[in-house]
Amino acid sequence: MQQSISNLLTTRDAAAYLRLSESWLNKDRVLTGRIPFVRIGRAVRYRQHDLEQFIAQCQHLSTSDRRGVTQ
Repeated sequence: MQQSISNLLTTRDAAAYLRLSESWLNKDRVLTGRIPFVRIGRAVRYRQHDLEQFIAQCQHLSTSDRRGVTQ
């Protein structure tokens, strides 16, 4: 699968897509690495497909479901 660079999201765009702060994404990248990212030089970019997979992994069926919860 060929990925066009125009399909990559900046940290700001990815944060808006997930409705999270840029700070949250920055911390995730450094501490847990749950969301894959692409580094081109000093630029960090996210693929929308990876963001959608992250959302799917966060799906829970009840509040007692602890899948994907890190402590």
